[in-house]
Amino acid sequence: MPALVLASTSRYRRDLLERLGLPFDCARPQVDETPHANEAPLALAARLASAKAADVAARHPGSWVIGSDQVADLNGQPLGKPGTVEAACAQLAAMSGQTVRFHTAISLTRDGESFTAMDLTQVRFRTLQAPEIARYVAIEQPLDCAGSFKCEGLGISLFDAIDNRDPTALIGLPLIALCGLLRRAGFSVP
Repeated sequence: MPALVLASTSRYRRDLLERLGLPFDCARPQVDETPHANEAPLALAARLASAKAADVAARHPGSWVIGSDQVADLNGQPLGKPGTVEAACAQLAAMSGQTVRFHTAISLTRDGESFTAMDLTQVRFRTLQAPEIARYVAIEQPLDCAGSFKCEGLGISLFDAIDNRDPTALIGLPLIALCGLLRRAGFSVP
């Protein structure tokens, strides 16, 4: 079986990949995640997933490398990881009562060969009040999550609905699409 490396130190992505039962290593990609001027959220997710995979693949020749990135899209504007409590509260307030699109890109790369996939999840946020936003952020501290929530935790309480093809996509690694890419690369995935 070929070697597999996850180009991420995200515990969320690691936990998802572990579900497949394949041995893998993790490596931190060295990629500037700053959006380019006028870069659409979909293009940003695709570019960053490919850049992360390529960066780690350059340091792991012969290994297949999984790069993934997720960008929240609020009315065409990308929302990144908030980093601070204030930014998380501001993001959630902006998403209150809105439908937000989450673009999750995957790139599976080895020695210049690459397979890619994209997943779209739409989340309809219910109308949120400032005290409940503050309470949610204080409890879950979603400062490292695109969109300032953890849908696998208490974040699910912020929504009216989720529309998607793959429930793992919103957590950060769409396993349905990834399994397809891994099969194309020669991995035995049940």
